[in-house]
Amino acid sequence: MEKIALVTGGSRGIGAATALALAARGWTVHVNYLHSAAAANRIAARTGGRAIQADVADLRQVERMFAQTGPVSLLVNNAGIAHAGLLTDLAPAQWQRLFDVNVTGIFHCCRCAVPHMVREKAGQIINVASILGANGASCEAAYSATKGAVIALTRALAKELGPSGIRVNAVAPGCIDTDMIANLTPDDRAALAEDTALCRIGTPQDVAEVIALLAEPGTRFLTGQIVGVDGGLVI
Repeated sequence: MEKIALVTGGSRGIGAATALALAARGWTVHVNYLHSAAAANRIAARTGGRAIQADVADLRQVERMFAQTGPVSLLVNNAGIAHAGLLTDLAPAQWQRLFDVNVTGIFHCCRCAVPHMVREKAGQIINVASILGANGASCEAAYSATKGAVIALTRALAKELGPSGIRVNAVAPGCIDTDMIANLTPDDRAALAEDTALCRIGTPQDVAEVIALLAEPGTRFLTGQIVGVDGGLVI
């Protein structure tokens, strides 16, 4: 298959770093975004693909996105949102939006990408989960629940699509220096760094390099795996 990739949520953070890491390895990478058009276009200009606006929670928008990208051989489901706070303070609409983006968004993208992969008997899907999907976190119950669903979906899809030669894996980042931790105090950041075996907070590039490695031919016998990228926060 031609090396055509789509990275959702690719305008910044882990998504942008992943798009660039894949492009450095010869992939043409389409960059999905929701709000950050200028940033997405800057990334796409370096990856040879298109910057395409779509809310992954909306199936019609996702279908329009895939009409623009055409068939892809690698789908990186990175788009996601977070929410911190007590479960009892979480509005039902906020809970639903978290699941619509973080879980249903993956379903929508896979639903559009998989038929071509099945016809070709080849292809890869890499989902961005979180260590919270396996371990949970106080005041992040909803986010943790969505990432737990991503982990379960990854393993189930690996079994479902394996006979068609399609590999499905996920990365589970730990504390990564993105917008999701921008509100942490310096003391909080220092405490998180101290809790990791490598004594630092991760970078988007740390995660991107693992995603790019999973997409390499050398990992062709690897599927259904959840690869922790957390600096040893969970051992």
